Amino acid sequence: MRIKPLYIVLLLGFIASGKIYGQDNIIKSLERQEPGTGVVTIHQDKRLESLIGTKHSNKGNIADTKVLKEPGYRIQVYAGGDSRNSKSAAYQMEEQVKGLFPELPVYTVFRSPRWLCQVGDYKTIEEAYAMMRKMKQFEAFSEASIVKTQIIIPL
Repeated sequence: MRIKPLYIVLLLGFIASGKIYGQDNIIKSLERQEPGTGVVTIHQDKRLESLIGTKHSNKGNIADTKVLKEPGYRIQVYAGGDSRNSKSAAYQMEEQVKGLFPELPVYTVFRSPRWLCQVGDYKTIEEAYAMMRKMKQFEAFSEASIVKTQIIIPL
């Protein structure tokens, strides 16, 4: 009968040691010296270490905005190669779109093997076509076309 209390004491000790051990952060666990293992030394500002394991809110950050991704259409205003010149041209096209149509979302991305600049998030091809007609009134967008892609709908 004396064995049961011993198990309870051992179990409580194990739980308590786990909680104490679990309070170390990743930096302390990496720097811990144990026999038969190598030594890791991390040099960093102590303020960074104090941030490890804490939760932060990025209110106002677009990454925190809830969105729905679904099939839809965008207007492609630029498709270039994989060179630096193509990258520059794609971002120049983005600036032109933002200057003339500031209300439209613009997506400049590299999808191998080329740089793309696409505009808008349209659920239907008719919506995309109506905006493309407006854009084609400007010479810079005379080569615009509609592409089927994944669009982003803010929730």
